[in-house]
Amino acid sequence: MKLAILVLEDEPEVRDALMHDLSAFMPTARIEPAEDVEDAWEVIREIQTDGDRLALALCDHRLPGTTGVDFLVEMARMPHTTLTRKVLVTGQADLEDTVRAINKAQLDRYIAKPWNADELLSVTRTQLTDYVEACGLNPIDYMKILDSERALDLVQGASHAD
Repeated sequence: MKLAILVLEDEPEVRDALMHDLSAFMPTARIEPAEDVEDAWEVIREIQTDGDRLALALCDHRLPGTTGVDFLVEMARMPHTTLTRKVLVTGQADLEDTVRAINKAQLDRYIAKPWNADELLSVTRTQLTDYVEACGLNPIDYMKILDSERALDLVQGASHAD
């Protein structure tokens, strides 16, 4: 079973840049692009059908049709995506949208565009570690993509519980 990262971004150049920056997480993680909310739900169904887990959604706010914040709010309500870590990657969300994302979608992080690649990688690593911990998954299987210090703490904590 792989952890999956959803990249929901309607602008092809921006989506490609995000995918490129996240390529360091492959092949341990599955990175899936989506250009709109309908496409994103289809990708999520594929991930589940394949037996993988959507660990992280990186989502733009301004999208054709449904906004990224509306999508994240919907994700927070769905049993199969409620634990998915949610990060808004945008330069377009106003304060009201951002507050709604925090309160209604359990937004985990906000990254402003243009992003810094090192910050994106650090946030992604932290969010994947948070997901593994929240789901009680064995961090050893995902060590290459997690925050190594925290992952080791999780392993040691699990061995002390035995």
